[in-house]
Amino acid sequence: MASARVVSTCLFVALLTCTLRCSQCVKLSNIILILTDDQDVEMGGMTPMKKTKALIGDAGVTFSNAFTVTPLCCPSRSSILTGKYPHNHLVRNNSISGNCSSTTWQKEAEPFAFPVYLNKLRYQTFYGGKYLNQYGSKDAGGVGHVPPGWDQWHALVGNSKYYNYTLSANGKEEKHGDNYEKDYLTDLVLNRSLHFLEERSPSHPFFMMLCPPSPHSPWTAAPHYQQTFSDVKAPRNGSFNMPGKGKHWLLRQPANPMPNSSVEYLDNAYRRRWQTLLSVDDMVEQLINKLDSIKELSNTYIFYTSDHGYHTGQFSLPIDKRQLYEFDIRIPLLVRGPGIKPKLTLQSPVLNIDLSMTILDIAGVNLSTVNMDGQSFLPQMVSAPSLRNGTERPFFLVEYTGEGHSSEDPSCPKLGPGLAECFPDCVCEDAFNNTYACVRTLKDANLQYCEFADNESFVEVYNLTSDPHQLENIVKKVDPALLQIMNQRLIKLESCTGDTVFVPLYDTNVE
Repeated sequence: MASARVVSTCLFVALLTCTLRCSQCVKLSNIILILTDDQDVEMGGMTPMKKTKALIGDAGVTFSNAFTVTPLCCPSRSSILTGKYPHNHLVRNNSISGNCSSTTWQKEAEPFAFPVYLNKLRYQTFYGGKYLNQYGSKDAGGVGHVPPGWDQWHALVGNSKYYNYTLSANGKEEKHGDNYEKDYLTDLVLNRSLHFLEERSPSHPFFMMLCPPSPHSPWTAAPHYQQTFSDVKAPRNGSFNMPGKGKHWLLRQPANPMPNSSVEYLDNAYRRRWQTLLSVDDMVEQLINKLDSIKELSNTYIFYTSDHGYHTGQFSLPIDKRQLYEFDIRIPLLVRGPGIKPKLTLQSPVLNIDLSMTILDIAGVNLSTVNMDGQSFLPQMVSAPSLRNGTERPFFLVEYTGEGHSSEDPSCPKLGPGLAECFPDCVCEDAFNNTYACVRTLKDANLQYCEFADNESFVEVYNLTSDPHQLENIVKKVDPALLQIMNQRLIKLESCTGDTVFVPLYDTNVE
């Protein structure tokens, strides 16, 4: 009997050892995040992306209700990296004083960005392209600062450019000129990512974040694409060239109808933006071909999205972002990967703060140990249809802190100080008091409620079911009880953090 017990014990120990070894040998999925700059979805921004839609969207899932939590580059990218709303990561705008890539950000936020978690799990990590608008500047630590979590770091210094830029190549300054074959940034990001795939260790998974400049200004297309879309103009439907009646004062200041010079300017921008995106479309195709050739495609999740939307002539604003409307806050989001069925469309709202949690979920991180505001949408992509809407958020927050100049713009003296981004024809796209917070709902009612931090306490409310282009502010027409409910939801969302973000926010005192 004793001998039998010894044999049994030995078998148990052997089985346990084998089980532990096998659990350590489970191959984690690779992950790629492709993040474009200023790519809209409402104004036809995905039209040039035929290969991307076929190779990612048709091969996986398209989210029809994907949103940024703030429509500006640096705060939005900071939300993607940290999984937090701007009121929690405290990046307000694109300036150092607005906490964009500041030393405070580097000390308090970067150590907790999602790539740090991946790197600790022995993911091999690669970054290429635009990071944060002030990255690499003297006040942000220069090119020698490489954020934690990255094995290979090829980040653009400053804002988007296509030629004549500086890179931080693993902490060393690298100057680039205007030679297409050597310097065009979209292609450089692709080529270095392909080299990373060739040189990586096959025994560990990888994460790549590719951030081409397209379609951000100065809209410099590759030489072979500079004559495409020659007849394309910005769409003339919806709110194009409409007055900003009933809206915040900033939307009431543009001339209406727009002068011909503004229309020509925005049409040119619209066409050139599409031209730059063709190189991104090529990037997606070559990247997927490479994954297929090294036999990693079937084990790789690929995300395609943008930091925010864009407008070209809506409410007579020629070009920019920063506004609360659908064209600026809706973003493209396509995902393919293991367990995702092809040609799937999901309508549940997802936010860019969800990307980090979803990526960490794929990597097997215990999400309860992560202090982020987002939630994983991995179950929506790979679970049975009946489970996909189980964690759908009833509403969410969009917030923005306006920027302005303390002195008058010499080209727009009649407007006085406090404004910014005044172009062309003295149309200002931003101001100090263009500071707002919105509650957006889709589940029970398609509504948007926004409050401005100004001396008017201005409020905008839209029913997007009856008014999808947000032409009429119905704040004076809706039941005051609804306004009170939305106000209470907004107050709670603006103070939420981490686990409290998804606690039901209905207040029994107002319902």
